[in-house]
Amino acid sequence: METHCFHLGDPQPIMRLPDVNAWAIFASVADYRSFSGAADAIGLSKGAVSKAITRLETQLATSLFHRTSRRLTLTESGTALAEHARRILAEARAAQAAALEAAAAPAGLVRVSAPMSFGLLHVAPLLAEFLAQHPAIDIDLHLSDAHIDIIAAGVDIALRIADLPDSSLRARRLGAVKTHVVAAPAYLARAGAPGHPAQLGAHALLAYANARGPWRLTHATGEDAWVRPQGRLRANSGDALLPALRRGLGIAMLPDFIIADDLASGALVTLLPGWSVTPQVALHLLTPPAKLRPARVEALISFLAERLARLCAGA
Repeated sequence: METHCFHLGDPQPIMRLPDVNAWAIFASVADYRSFSGAADAIGLSKGAVSKAITRLETQLATSLFHRTSRRLTLTESGTALAEHARRILAEARAAQAAALEAAAAPAGLVRVSAPMSFGLLHVAPLLAEFLAQHPAIDIDLHLSDAHIDIIAAGVDIALRIADLPDSSLRARRLGAVKTHVVAAPAYLARAGAPGHPAQLGAHALLAYANARGPWRLTHATGEDAWVRPQGRLRANSGDALLPALRRGLGIAMLPDFIIADDLASGALVTLLPGWSVTPQVALHLLTPPAKLRPARVEALISFLAERLARLCAGA
């Protein structure tokens, strides 16, 4: 049997630490697709940025960019590693911000993204209340129904209403958002009420452009039906469909927070009893994957999560 002896004085293997600075620079170059653009953004010379990328490529034994005289594009390896680089940069920034703010009241800018209609109706009033409570915090609110890349856009908090797919983002489910198929009584008096989703194809359907794929409805018995909306009006805002709906120009599928007042007043009525829209969507609060967050961001997350969870619960 072979025996190995180890002594306290024996040299130990050296573990090379990652070049965090080069990783952070790589994240900036990947976002700007330019050495000079990244250099300007982070306050370094173009030469320093180029050397850092070359150093990282040497350490990784792979090329991160395709370089030509006109373009700089990520290689396959660069694309796969760019998200890791962004996480490293985000963690470092959050750690520095947390350290600087540890002894102070929350202060600074928070960037928030929310859906257009929901943001106007519910998020904007809450932000006004939050700003009154925190005079040292500023908020940059971006309202859009498009699903932006919140890491690339530098967003701290994103609110999304969706059946959320798997993601590297941190997500907190705040509550269900119910969706209905609705029409005005005047439309139903003229065109009749569909008794089955299959009959919707003969009706004028008003479509929300950002909804992906056909409408899917599920009966209490488990039967599924799919309908692809075809009609005279298509819009990327659910609120934009309301005037046409109220005038009896068609049928639409919209969430509670847009049509609640019209349902309560009788201006719109729900259709297809026994059927429900699937998949069920929910309101989620998303943040970048970094575990450390500035105090100002944590304060707004806690405020929005508590208030919006109560809203979804009907409290």
